Amino acid sequence: MTTPSHPGPHHRVLVLGGGYTGLMAAIRTARRTRRGGGRVTLVNPSDRFTERLRLHQLATGQQLADHRIADLLAGTGIEFVQGRATGIRADRREVAVETADGSRVLAYDTLVHATGSVCDTGVVPGADTHAYTFDDAAAALELAGRLPAIAAAGGTVAVCGGGLTGVETAAEIAESWPGLRVELLSREAPAAVLGERARGYLGRVLERLGVRVRTGAEVIEVLPDGVALAGGAHVPADAVVWTTGVRVPALAAEAGLTTDGRGRIVTDPTLRSVSHPSVYAVGDAAAVRQAYGVVHGTCQSGIPTAVYAADAIALRLAGREPRPFRFGYVHQPVSLGRRDAVIQFTRGDDTPRRWYLTGRAAVAYKESVSSSPLPAFRMARRYVIPARAMWTRGGSRNRPAASPTAP
Repeated sequence: MTTPSHPGPHHRVLVLGGGYTGLMAAIRTARRTRRGGGRVTLVNPSDRFTERLRLHQLATGQQLADHRIADLLAGTGIEFVQGRATGIRADRREVAVETADGSRVLAYDTLVHATGSVCDTGVVPGADTHAYTFDDAAAALELAGRLPAIAAAGGTVAVCGGGLTGVETAAEIAESWPGLRVELLSREAPAAVLGERARGYLGRVLERLGVRVRTGAEVIEVLPDGVALAGGAHVPADAVVWTTGVRVPALAAEAGLTTDGRGRIVTDPTLRSVSHPSVYAVGDAAAVRQAYGVVHGTCQSGIPTAVYAADAIALRLAGREPRPFRFGYVHQPVSLGRRDAVIQFTRGDDTPRRWYLTGRAAVAYKESVSSSPLPAFRMARRYVIPARAMWTRGGSRNRPAASPTAP
């Protein structure tokens, strides 16, 4: 293993993770700290940027754009290291990274932990070996390779989990492959976070697409030929997609940082680790508490944490203290295939408002939301966009104060 480089005159900012939050954190930090001696390094296992919001499209065989991280970082001065972080030595401010050329140790002054989350396949037996997930593009492509044969044989795909990811997956598969049967298994009504009228519309679309919804279904085991439910029922399936539950890689917990029950780093009001102030946590990897509770992991909330962390780093390098992070939700956009969608507008605490959008207008809205991160990255390379224009800040009642640019 190579030895870390000696500390120099620059403030070394190391960003772990090249997803939505990691890229934004790296790009904005580089822009904000350029004159103050900031030197930013981004670490990610793949050299490709994965649009996780579109993995259900990739899983049905649709072609997506190929975005290279190096291209997205062009002109920023950020060093990109393709490799997997295997350990954090917080006491020494070092991170061990495995690359194609061997092991490296990267030193930092400030660490931004943006490793994201993966689907929790450890909650029931068999999910880790027999179910497909959408943790990365490779996993989605693996399912895409199976669907043509399943459809040709008139087979069945079981989607486990009635959250928004499960709903989008079931609808996308049913629309793209009408020759197969889709079973959506959920403990409660699908998309339960939506308002009653929006849920009603969503249910009618799923019915039109031929998706069979089973509520009150508790999966207790994933089998090679389907799933077993509590009560003894067996749902035959040629492929099982697991979309319920998430977990955070154990990197932070193993390093001794204070984490919650899901492995997320517990942060102070300025998104620093409560146990290690040299570490910021953003996106799915952070347990960010607001007045209404802990922010749940979405791109809508993740990119704002990245923008805030970058600004906080820059402010502290300039000898100033940032104000506490505040965030309020605006919407829950749900695609229902390529020709339909439903958008539930929400209060700042993510509870549904009366207003919702459906049909073609909702499709256009959802597409604009899903497409927004890439232009945001490009703009962040050239301009320091005011944070208030990039996300909603919760007010005294955590109500949204501006329109978002990220899902």
